[in-house]
Amino acid sequence: MGCLSDHGIVGPVVRDGEISDAAWAVIGPLLPPVGRARGRWRDHRQVLEGIVFKFRTGLPWRDLPERFGPWQTVHGAVRPLGRRRHLRPPAGRGPDTGRGGLAGRDRFHDRASPPARGRQRGLEERGIGRSRGGLTSKIHLACDGRGRPLAFLVTGGNRNDCTQAEAVISLIRVPAPGPGRPRTRPDHVVADKGYSARTFRAYLRRRGIKTTIPERVDQLAGRTRRRERPCGFDKAAYQRRNVVERCFHRLKQWRGIATRYDKRPDRYLAAITLASTLIWLDQ
Repeated sequence: MGCLSDHGIVGPVVRDGEISDAAWAVIGPLLPPVGRARGRWRDHRQVLEGIVFKFRTGLPWRDLPERFGPWQTVHGAVRPLGRRRHLRPPAGRGPDTGRGGLAGRDRFHDRASPPARGRQRGLEERGIGRSRGGLTSKIHLACDGRGRPLAFLVTGGNRNDCTQAEAVISLIRVPAPGPGRPRTRPDHVVADKGYSARTFRAYLRRRGIKTTIPERVDQLAGRTRRRERPCGFDKAAYQRRNVVERCFHRLKQWRGIATRYDKRPDRYLAAITLASTLIWLDQ
């Protein structure tokens, strides 16, 4: 949502298994104190860096290096992270809502490895579906104008893009800088032809959201036959849709996201949540 800079999503280089001091300065105060009274025996940063290392490298849980402590402890700390479907921007780092605001909408497939597939029954409940590439998962994501994630969903790879568009947009929650309700409506939605559906366009019009979505060839042909005018299309605004592609590029640098190794959906959602949070904090 806002103007795009060529360096908008480039952050400091962080080695595998490490969280920058600047990011930890924001995360650390949000976690409960470490101490016996609260049943916390491991340092929070050690455990969280173990989770980051696991999802960045994609290695099995049991192969975590000893410096992160017992793998069971790190594995057990992942579950709460998988409960969120939207990102809350840190204080002072609100979404890019400058002139020409937009929220990118897109998706990408990732192949589910054999450990993630497990038994063939219940694949849809685990966010795995059969597509042209085999058994895959699909991430539906909305980001701001600098390629920072705002909300996401995980479905099977066979789910149509436009069927999940409204659900993703409805998950956007941006806290107000002061008192007031969170912001749930982007200024402008830019998406590709996969989201050119009448129902989705009508949904955005009802909410007063500007739209830049190209129409498919068959839709344009139908309008020509009916002698209707095509939908308005801003080519300059559409050129900025690459921010969501660049966001996915950042996410796919995490091997545990580019290839799904975890059978349980909450573990996979936790990886996306953590990677998205660090994108926000490391910019």
